[in-house]
Amino acid sequence: MKFIRYGNAGAERPGLIDAQGVRRDLSSVIADIDPQTLPGLRERIGADLSIYPLADPDARLGCPVAGTSKIVAVGLNYRDHCEECNYPIPSEPILFSKALSALSGPNDDVMLPRDCTKADWEVELAVVIGRQARYVPVGQSRHYIAGYAVCNDLTERAFQLEREGQWFKGKGCDTFAPVGPWLVTPDEVGDLSDIPLWLNLNGQQMQDSSTRHMIFDPEYLVSYISQFMTLNPADIICTGTPPGVGMGRKPQVWLQPGDVMELGVRGLGQQQQKVLAWSAR
Repeated sequence: MKFIRYGNAGAERPGLIDAQGVRRDLSSVIADIDPQTLPGLRERIGADLSIYPLADPDARLGCPVAGTSKIVAVGLNYRDHCEECNYPIPSEPILFSKALSALSGPNDDVMLPRDCTKADWEVELAVVIGRQARYVPVGQSRHYIAGYAVCNDLTERAFQLEREGQWFKGKGCDTFAPVGPWLVTPDEVGDLSDIPLWLNLNGQQMQDSSTRHMIFDPEYLVSYISQFMTLNPADIICTGTPPGVGMGRKPQVWLQPGDVMELGVRGLGQQQQKVLAWSAR
């Protein structure tokens, strides 16, 4: 099942995509797709999706979950990405966080932060937690996952690597975490071991890889992260990016105002963002 949240930013309504690709509204059964409704959501909706009214097919899509309490991201989780960046393959997952204020819809504009010089793209498969997870045993993670989504883990590399301290300052900029278009339940995604993911910049392919190159798979990451912190329903884990980022190219390429990114993960949908120069708003 594919869940969505649609409408103006801050006023999104819950919905889904039926088997014919048609949007339907879930407001009659749930107020939102959030920590209160995610546990058992698939069962609550039922199998007959035709009973739900049609939704506006042209409305903006927002992040497919609300009420997220944390975004945990994983660095250097693809072997070939480690190679392009000249980093050793990690023996344990490298974790960092992204600011909740970075969350945006899958097709919302990306605004470069003030004093930005090295903004970069990162297509990723994201995990959305479905129920509270604490000290989850390896092999039991699937019971805690509500679904999967596409994420663009945008990064300002100068802030991240040249301004000292942790990566957070280059990862948490406003609009730097577009998520969606859908939250896809695990039964529909199936095997995660070899899922293609890609990103194009201005029509040119930059990233083209597969989850088979992951070092730590998504279910392992849920278990691992839950050893250090409680994961709550609607929390998001960004599982790392494959090679092809701007920092790893020769010569390096950075996002500029007017650029257009298109990206996707097979079975999870596609995003498109236009890059804007910073402005106060």
